[in-house]
Formats: sequence, structure tokens, C-alpha cells
Amino acid sequence: MQNQSPKRDLIRKLAGEISDRRVLDAMSAVPRERFVPPAARRFAYDDSALPIEAGQTISQPTIVAMTLEAMEIGRFDRVLEVGTGSGYQAALLGELAREVVTVERVPSLARSAKALLAELGCDNVRVELAGERLGWAEGAPYDAATVAAAAPRVPPALIEQLKEGGRLIVPVGDLREQTLIKAVRTPDGGFSAVSLTPCRFVPLIGDGGWSEAEAAEARA
Repeated sequence: MQNQSPKRDLIRKLAGEISDRRVLDAMSAVPRERFVPPAARRFAYDDSALPIEAGQTISQPTIVAMTLEAMEIGRFDRVLEVGTGSGYQAALLGELAREVVTVERVPSLARSAKALLAELGCDNVRVELAGERLGWAEGAPYDAATVAAAAPRVPPALIEQLKEGGRLIVPVGDLREQTLIKAVRTPDGGFSAVSLTPCRFVPLIGDGGWSEAEAAEARA
């Protein structure tokens, strides 16, 4: 059985910055070590991003917790996640919301996340393979949404998929540095936005983001 003190230490650290007890309880309940490669499991409760397959990452716990708190998720909310990755944040969303739709563009990541989420009993989380349009309009409107990849601007396609008053959390900036933004859909179909914290995410590829070539150039 894994020593639980690193998890307790992480939750204690997060509690100094996060006031939403439901978020902290979700992060206590979900086993982050299951979502990282075996070689990295000893680092699962470090407050740092970790690499996963396909050149992607599992985000830093502090950023994940800030995102979840800013989404203001109610127990009966329907939420959208763009960028399933390992499935870790989707599992956390499943602890907080009634229904989660999570979309992933890398088929191998979508398959592995779907299998792991099912194994862990995350029955209210649905994994979909991304299409050409950003998000998952078939399931709209959502109470809240988040993007686990950096965009050059707040994506209008995702604002359109929110209810009035719906919250979108997305990293916005260039390919190297971003700011985590909270955008709230307004009655006229636009949005108001506030900046939360500096951050660094992998790039959003395709609709609303960058091309494969632009992302590859930034990595070079």
C-alpha cells in the first residue's frame, strides 16, 4: 500500500490557497498516482507537472485545484473538459459535477483515459475523441468548461457552448507563457474575463489554437 503522507502533505499545502472544501475533498479522493507513468509514481504527489505519453503532461496540482475552484462547479452541473490527457482532471470533475464530457484529440490518450476512468468507477464521465470543431457542441450548453492546453485567445467556440453565466477556465498567451483566464458568458453572448495566475501549458492544436507546425517550431 502506498504511503499516504505525500498526499496528505500536498492537500495541506493546497488548503493554504484553496478555500473550496469540495475541491480539496475531490483531490483527496482521486488517486493521482494511477494517472502517471509507473516510473513517475513516486512523484505523483509533488506539486509539479509530470510528463505522460504523446508529449503531453499531467498538470501541476495547484493549477488543477485553482481551475476547479474557479469553475464554481455545483453538484448538478454539466461540465466540459477540452484535453483529457491522462484523465486525472476528468476524474476530479466527476467528483464535483453531475455529468462530465471530456474531449481528447490523441486517440491513444482517449482510449487509456476511458479505460482507467471506467476502472475507477467514474461513471458520470464520458470520453469523446475530438472532431474538427473545438469542444463538444453536441452536449451543449454546459455550466462550466475548462481547457487543458494553451490558446492564443479565449476561444469563441467554447463561449458559445456555455449557458448564460457559464464559466470557462483557459490558459491564454503565446506558445511559451500564458495566463490562466476565467471567462464568464454574458447575456449578450459575449464574455467578461479576469486573470487568475501565470501558467505554462502544452499548446492547443487545431480549431481555436495553433497548427502542428507552429507547435513543433515552439518545441524546437
